[in-house]
Amino acid sequence: MNRTFAFCLALALALSTSAFAGSISGKVSGVSGESVVYVDTISGKTFPAPAQHPVADQKGLLFQPHLMVVLVGSTVDFLNSDKVAHNVFWPSFTSGGKKGPGHNLGTWPQGEKRSFKFDQPGVAALLCNVHPEMAGYIVVTPTPYFAVTDKSGEFKIENVPDGQYNVVAWHEGAKNSTKPVAVSGDAKADFILSK
Repeated sequence: MNRTFAFCLALALALSTSAFAGSISGKVSGVSGESVVYVDTISGKTFPAPAQHPVADQKGLLFQPHLMVVLVGSTVDFLNSDKVAHNVFWPSFTSGGKKGPGHNLGTWPQGEKRSFKFDQPGVAALLCNVHPEMAGYIVVTPTPYFAVTDKSGEFKIENVPDGQYNVVAWHEGAKNSTKPVAVSGDAKADFILSK
């Protein structure tokens, strides 16, 4: 009898959780390539950073991936997979439209990595002072509700709890766009970005 009750309780909790979560989908236009769309800060809510560190690799004289999205509090491991030494730095960290201080992780050889914890939301424009043609971006979001668009600008953010949110669209070199979105099941949000 206890197992049946426990199973029914677990099933009811699973159904109630999924009944109050929806998605936000839409399209980002006005720019080409990948953009990031995310739910902005939710008053009174914080989210634990993932235990696993995402890896930003330097391979083939490129930052791979070129665009990485992480939750605030995440520690990113910067790996050098090339046969030449690489450096990772960002001249500033843009948060809330304001530029804050940058950071330089130094220079290191193939096979080594350096780690950095991003403890505030914003954007780091990655550069390598050994190879000035290299560039990449890390977008640090305040919530785990984010998506990277496909090449045509389409996106879908899954498992967003029902509620009222501000949703932000970001694209390298473009002005951010923010709009209010009410999630009750599935919601739509389209953005037009400009340089």
